[in-house]
Amino acid sequence: MTEIKICGITNIDDALCAAESGADAVGFILHPPSPRYIAPERAKEIIAALPPGIATVGVFVNGEAEEVRQSAEDCGLDLIQLHSDESPEYCGRFSPERIIKAVFPRTPEDLRALAAYRVRAFLIDSREAGRYGGTGKRADWGLAARLSKERPLILAGGLSIENIGEALTAVAPVAVDINSGIEKAPGIKDHDRMKRIIDLIRKSGVSGPKVIFNKDQVSGT
Repeated sequence: MTEIKICGITNIDDALCAAESGADAVGFILHPPSPRYIAPERAKEIIAALPPGIATVGVFVNGEAEEVRQSAEDCGLDLIQLHSDESPEYCGRFSPERIIKAVFPRTPEDLRALAAYRVRAFLIDSREAGRYGGTGKRADWGLAARLSKERPLILAGGLSIENIGEALTAVAPVAVDINSGIEKAPGIKDHDRMKRIIDLIRKSGVSGPKVIFNKDQVSGT
């Protein structure tokens, strides 16, 4: 099936709605400049209130490896999403099973460079100067479709009710990352839009086991 992550969670109501609506994972942005930033101690409280089975992902941007590791352990995160310029060597300081690497390819050559990474999955997003995702703009679906044939892929970047069907057809990702397209304001989700987009994805007809957000397969640091 197409796995679903609802990212930019900042409060318990949105997290529980995501879980109850059938999301496979929720994401917390632990990068202070982000308008969707959540303090680690608050993320920990929300994670403790979630039902079993839903995976939790922390989003980090250019952090010191040991600080990222400690924050992930303190919060009780299942997966670590590195959402900036982290090198293969940096990613290698963590267990590959726990790492999602965000990438922002612009050319086929950018895709070839990803062969050096040992990670659980890649996430393709759009990027602007000074902003590491969360732009509401569409990623390059053509490059995303090429990468999805080679490695487990999460598609992000401006996904919404209006374009999710087209995105699934064009890219065939293992998972999708939904954020700004279901918000009332940064970090505040519209529950109706969240339920509707999850329902649309579930009705897409794709079936199969969880590949990325399977909590039973995540171990180590």
